[in-house]
Amino acid sequence: MAIESDWGDWLPRAVDDADPEGMAIWYLGCNGFVLKGSSGTTLFIDPYLGTGDPPRTIRMIPIPFAPEDVATADAILATHEHTDHVHGPSQGPILQHTDATFLGPDASVEKALDEESWSETYDVSESQFREVTEGESVEIGEFVVHVEIANDPDADHPVSYLIEHDGNTFYHGGDTKPTADFRTVGERYDIDLAALAFGSVGMIPDKETREPKRTRWYNDENQIVEIAEALQVDRLLPTHWDMWKGLTADPRALFDHVRGFDHPRTLRLAEIGDRIDLSA
Repeated sequence: MAIESDWGDWLPRAVDDADPEGMAIWYLGCNGFVLKGSSGTTLFIDPYLGTGDPPRTIRMIPIPFAPEDVATADAILATHEHTDHVHGPSQGPILQHTDATFLGPDASVEKALDEESWSETYDVSESQFREVTEGESVEIGEFVVHVEIANDPDADHPVSYLIEHDGNTFYHGGDTKPTADFRTVGERYDIDLAALAFGSVGMIPDKETREPKRTRWYNDENQIVEIAEALQVDRLLPTHWDMWKGLTADPRALFDHVRGFDHPRTLRLAEIGDRIDLSA
């Protein structure tokens, strides 16, 4: 079934029309982003345009665009295989209409090609899919994408991405939780902005029994600051707090938690559709 947008096509048009001086970043809600560089290279990270699986997971924010309205994309990056990060109805049409490359760890590519048969459902080629793993660096137009570790016990093979552009760095942690290994990542890079998943604990129906179950999918206030401190990030951008009924949170609560640490230096809040610019 085709996805319909609550907002029409203004957001993908705004991305197409943008002429950033450095790296422009649009937050798509949930954990999705669009990145555009000064030369026009456009990357999507975990774009999810579905409504969830009501009544278990219920989307709480607008669907910002229909995937068919995306005219330009060079790549889609997937952090892990969960539905709100790898989703055929959201991402298949983008690959079909733009000839973009889908990059993700093995479990994400396997879900797309083997479990969901995107190459049969959409007019896409298996050559558009590329497996990546920790330690790789991939050049996509004007961006350099470094594949890094992630600690998401609920995923089969999660990764995170460090994206460099003209001296600026954006880190996307997927749904990662803290790990001591992040200190190595923080020492390796100078991270300008880090997007990390944040949410509350709630009673969500179990996937099998549908009985309410105490559920923690994302970092709490202390965990997200622990990651930001280990990564030595300048600006922290909490994500995912807006998405699922029962797991939403108020990111303004993080102001009190970040004050006592050297990192992050700044807490940056964004709502779905907002644009953030990183430039020299």
